[in-house]
Amino acid sequence: MAPVKPRLADFLPYRLSVTSNAVSARIAADYKTRFGVNVPEWRVMAVLGDVGALTQRQLVSATFMDKVAVNRACKVLADRGLVARSPNDSDGRSHLLELTESGREMHSQIMPLGLSLEERLVECLTAAEQRSLRRILDKLFAQVRATDMN
Repeated sequence: MAPVKPRLADFLPYRLSVTSNAVSARIAADYKTRFGVNVPEWRVMAVLGDVGALTQRQLVSATFMDKVAVNRACKVLADRGLVARSPNDSDGRSHLLELTESGREMHSQIMPLGLSLEERLVECLTAAEQRSLRRILDKLFAQVRATDMN
């Protein structure tokens, strides 16, 4: 009997990536239509809305996006008046970015939309499956972080 040839469709990192991209694209369509923001811009806004002012370097770490995408998103958001830059007293070479009043207002409108889309996405899962999925994702993420350190 010939050995089973591995298939890309069965490769977990590929499946996670494709699923993540499909979910992001679905949500991004609503964000773009209603608010004029793309996925990287929204991801930056969401992190700033959660934790407050950060440097671009901190945003790169928090969003897991490359620095070019974060830089571009921050520039667009600043040009639209959704994010403000201020001097970073602890490091004169960088700036802190934080949501403006307009940015906080948009964030407060987008979050309920995102939560509603999430609810519709996971309605095909039982409550127990949803809890399991969250635990599994947490464990996989922790494992990735642990292997990054070795």
